[in-house]
Amino acid sequence: MPDDPFEPARRPHPAAGPPALPAAPPAARLRVVVADDNPVVRAGLGVLLSGRADIQVVAEAADGREAYEKTLHHRPDVVLLDVRMPGVDGISALPHLVGLAPVLMLTYSRESEIVHEALRLGAGGYLVHGEFTADQLVQAVRDTRNGRANFTATAADALLAHMRHGTAPDRVPLPDGLGAALSTAPPPPVHHLPRPGEPSESLSQLQPPVGQSSVTGGSVSPPNRQQYGLSSREVEVMDLIASGMSNQQIAATCFISEKTVKNHINRIFTKLHSTTRSEAIARWLGTAPRDPGRHP
Repeated sequence: MPDDPFEPARRPHPAAGPPALPAAPPAARLRVVVADDNPVVRAGLGVLLSGRADIQVVAEAADGREAYEKTLHHRPDVVLLDVRMPGVDGISALPHLVGLAPVLMLTYSRESEIVHEALRLGAGGYLVHGEFTADQLVQAVRDTRNGRANFTATAADALLAHMRHGTAPDRVPLPDGLGAALSTAPPPPVHHLPRPGEPSESLSQLQPPVGQSSVTGGSVSPPNRQQYGLSSREVEVMDLIASGMSNQQIAATCFISEKTVKNHINRIFTKLHSTTRSEAIARWLGTAPRDPGRHP
């Protein structure tokens, strides 16, 4: 049959393409628990991290026991853990937390012995406040979830010193009795979720005994520092030296020049009868071997 001259010419249909694929579901956000006794720090971290599209702060905790309970309940991808907290401190809570989620230490505590103990107990990284930017913190959180460690300068220096010596540092009591609430009892099975108001089986009974060490379990006798006759400023500088600070960091902390710091250190070394930083620290912490031929 001839074509109808009044019917518009039919155009061939274009070849049909492949069917449209369904939209991919949005990637799950990285879930974080923040444990710090300072509410301002917790709030700041919450705003910073939750402001990223791929991160969500699911809970906050003010001490180690609460951190464990929140981690057990929320099952986060990463826990940010402070060291010095009332009740159960971060070092005491750490071995219980690492069985539940990767832990990134985020703290003002810069003492080398604390860095070593945190890493020994399973921390996946160690960041000291004031030594990282906001972007570096966010990347460290992502890296911790993926099993990559991050260290700021102070922690990296402590780790490097350990590697250079090739042996573990002497186990000495941690400052402030940290780690004293460590429990030898295993934590409850991870499938157990506490009911609202139910205390954690693992940490609810832990009370940090005053003046005890997680290493020795006995009382810690502080060294007699008065024998050295340091001034109040020299005591402050020596405490910062023992914490692992460099001259530049001490100058910034005390609001003095590096030249003044060096002058203080020279006088401190003379009074402590020391010629090196490590020797001065050992005498200051009371860990130096007794030498009857030297005074004091």
